[in-house]
Amino acid sequence: MTASPDQRVIRIDDPRDDRLAPYRDVRERDLVGREGRFIAEGKVVLNVLLTSPHFATDSLLVLENRLSGLSEQLKLCPPDVPVYCVSRETMDAIAGFPMHRGILAIGRRSGQHTVDTLLAAMPEHGLAVVLCGLSNHDNMGSIFRNAAAFEADCILMDETSCDPLYRKAIRVSVGAALKVPFAREGSIEALVSKLQRAGYTTFALSPSGKTSINAAEPVQRTALLLGTEGEGLPKALLDRLQTVQIPMSKSFDSLNVATASGIALARFSRFSGL
Repeated sequence: MTASPDQRVIRIDDPRDDRLAPYRDVRERDLVGREGRFIAEGKVVLNVLLTSPHFATDSLLVLENRLSGLSEQLKLCPPDVPVYCVSRETMDAIAGFPMHRGILAIGRRSGQHTVDTLLAAMPEHGLAVVLCGLSNHDNMGSIFRNAAAFEADCILMDETSCDPLYRKAIRVSVGAALKVPFAREGSIEALVSKLQRAGYTTFALSPSGKTSINAAEPVQRTALLLGTEGEGLPKALLDRLQTVQIPMSKSFDSLNVATASGIALARFSRFSGL
C-alpha cells in the first residue's frame, strides 16, 4: 500500500483489506448489512452525490486508470474522505463481478425526509409522485429519472415499495434518486389521506381509468398515483379517487409503469403549458 501526494488517494492491492469491506460483494449489500449506507456507481452518479446537501460521502473506490479523469470530483470531495485506488483485478475481486465503470462511492444520508416535512415544504403549485407497492428496482430508478426530468417536487412511497437507494435503482436513475426528495413510510391509504388533507388532487393511473389523461383538468396541487405492474392499485383506492388512463391501443395490455410515469409527468408538469 502506498499513498499519493494527495493523502486522500491510497493505493490498495489486497482485496481483503478491511478498509474495502463496505465495497465487498456489492450485490449483497442491497440485501443485508448496509447500515444506512448505499453504493453510488459511475461518474455521473458520483457528481450528484458530491453536490447533494442531503447525503454525505464516506469513501471512494476508483480503478487506477479512471483516477486521472476525476480531478474535478476530487475537488468537490471533502479532504477527510479517503479515495482508494485499485487495479482491475483487485476491484473485480472486491465487487464479486466485473465492475466496468470503475468508480464506486459509499454514501449515507445526512438527514431523512418524512412525508409530513416534504408536504410542508411543497410550493404553492406542487407536483408529487406517489408509488404503491413498487418492487422493481429498474422501474423505481426510471421513475426517479422521469421525476427529475419533469421537476416533480417529491416522490412519496408506501412501506411496501423498494428502497430507491438500492445500487441498481440509483444507477438506473442516473443519480436522480439522490436528487429528488423522497419519503418511504406507512400504508398507501395513509399517504393518500395526508395528500388530501394537504389539498392535493390525486390522479390514480390505471388502464381502466374513467378519464383520459388528456382530458384531466389541471389543478394547483397534483399527486400522481402509480401502482406496481400486474396487481396495479388497490380497488378500494380506485373507487374513491379520480382515475385516469393513457389512451393506447386496445389490442395491447398496458404500459410499463415507468413509461406511464413519464407520460403522466409530461402531461401534468409545468412544462406542459396547462
